[in-house]
Amino acid sequence: MNRPISRRGLLLGGAGAVAAVAGFTIAEPDAEPSTPNRKPRPVEYTPVTVERVRSAARGRTVHLAITRPSGVNPERLPVCLLLHGLHGNARGILPRLAPRMAASMNGGALTPFVFAALDGGDNYWHHARPTDDPMRMLLDEAPVWLAERGFQRTPFAAAGVSMGGFGALLYARRRAERADPVRAVAAISPGLLLSWTLMRKRHAFSGAPQWADLDPLRHVDALRGIPTGIWCGTSDPFISGAQRFIAAAHPEFIHLAPGRHNARFWSSCVPSLLDFLGKYAPVYGADRPGGNPI
Repeated sequence: MNRPISRRGLLLGGAGAVAAVAGFTIAEPDAEPSTPNRKPRPVEYTPVTVERVRSAARGRTVHLAITRPSGVNPERLPVCLLLHGLHGNARGILPRLAPRMAASMNGGALTPFVFAALDGGDNYWHHARPTDDPMRMLLDEAPVWLAERGFQRTPFAAAGVSMGGFGALLYARRRAERADPVRAVAAISPGLLLSWTLMRKRHAFSGAPQWADLDPLRHVDALRGIPTGIWCGTSDPFISGAQRFIAAAHPEFIHLAPGRHNARFWSSCVPSLLDFLGKYAPVYGADRPGGNPI
């Protein structure tokens, strides 16, 4: 089921040259949208840049991967965190959305924003081990790293795939608990399982009580009022968890369509994911009301 989500333009579509990068295949529009009386300045997105930063929260050096619009002053650009799945990393999860994002910006359908990804390990983005806390890295360290690079200090949104979808929902909950909620959260094929028997095989939780304390399915009320999007293939092993979440949370955007837990399905989600996030991105250069100082 798809719900229309953009009041600023059409869902991003089109077909043409294909760019396949980091597990995503993105169909590039044949031509930039335009109007007879409006000629927007062409915008391009930079390739992914990767740096190494020292995370005290994780007790190690991690990769910080970013893609942003070129030719635009990075000062105060809003940021969406993008969280990887099990056995993934920042370099693999960050899709090069440049063709799609640039075409959308040139048509006026997408507010400029940045995707930033970090190495989170395989712990479902929580404090699974005494010396490794990826959630604290996202909450306390990532804002510093983003501000140092000229971006908005506080991410306006979080998105994630598989385990990263679980993590994005947990991150949104933690932000709400700090009275600093995200503007939107997006979970693609989220790793929501319905039994401890299945989840214990991930070796990410100390036991069923810890998993229950963190499981987004058991804390739906924590996201009340936060625009949420859920994408999942109907042949995905996580479809039951996604459907359970949808029934309980009534998210703003739902995309359930034929597909499996693979790059082909995730690629098909890119257009509506961008449209959903773009709807909530702060106007470029503007402070986020209620957020931390930039």
